[in-house]
Amino acid sequence: MNQIVTKGIVLARVNFGEADRIVTMLTPDHGKIRLMAKGVRRIKSKLAGGIELYSVSDITYIKGRGDIDTLVSSRLQKHFSNIAKDIDRTMAGYEMIKRLDKATEESPESEYYDLLEKAFEALDDSTVSLDVIWLWFTMQLLRFDGHAPNLKTDDAGQKLDVSNAYQFNHDHMAFAAHENGKFDADHIKFLRLGFAGTQAKILQMVQGSGELTSAVLPLVNDMASAYIRN
Repeated sequence: MNQIVTKGIVLARVNFGEADRIVTMLTPDHGKIRLMAKGVRRIKSKLAGGIELYSVSDITYIKGRGDIDTLVSSRLQKHFSNIAKDIDRTMAGYEMIKRLDKATEESPESEYYDLLEKAFEALDDSTVSLDVIWLWFTMQLLRFDGHAPNLKTDDAGQKLDVSNAYQFNHDHMAFAAHENGKFDADHIKFLRLGFAGTQAKILQMVQGSGELTSAVLPLVNDMASAYIRN
C-alpha cells in the first residue's frame, strides 16, 4: 500500500462509530481530503494529538477505494494555542474554517492552505485587530475567486484621482466619482494593500488602520455576500 506523506489543517471532524472519527483536512498539495481516524477517540490514541483544531500537522495516510482515506499517523507540527484563549478569536477561527471549506472545491489551489495558516498566525497574535484579520481574510477569498475590485480606474475607465471622492459601483466592481462619496484616496490605497495579498499584520501597521478598516469592511463584506459561497 502506498502511503502519502503531507501536512494538513483540520476543517471538520465528525464522530463515527464508537471510537473513530472522519476528519476533513486541507493540504497544500492534495487539496481537501477526508480521512478515517480509527480509534482516535480512545484515551491512548496516538492519532488524537495530530488532528487538533487551529493546528498544522504532519500526516501520513493511505488512499481508500472510495472518497474516504485512512489516516496512518499524525504529528502536531504547530499549534496556535493563543486562539483558544480568546472566545472571539476562537469563534472567528471556526467561522473562517467553515467559510473556506464552503468556498473551495475538492482540489483547491495551495494558496487556500497558505491563507488558512496565515489566518491562524494572525489570530494567534493579540496585537492584530480581529476586524483587520476579517477584512484581510475576506479580501483574499475574493481575490482567489477572481472577484477583486478594480482599484486602478473608475467605472468610466478613468484613472482614479487622489483629489476625488468616490462611491462604489457594485455592478462594475469599481469606484465612481461622486461629490458626496464616502471613500477617498486613503481608503483606496488601503484596499490596494489588502488585495495585493499582504499579511493581516501589515494592514494593522498602516496609520489609521482602525478607522480605515471600519470604513471599508462593510464594503468588502458586501462583495463577499455577492460572490463567495456561504
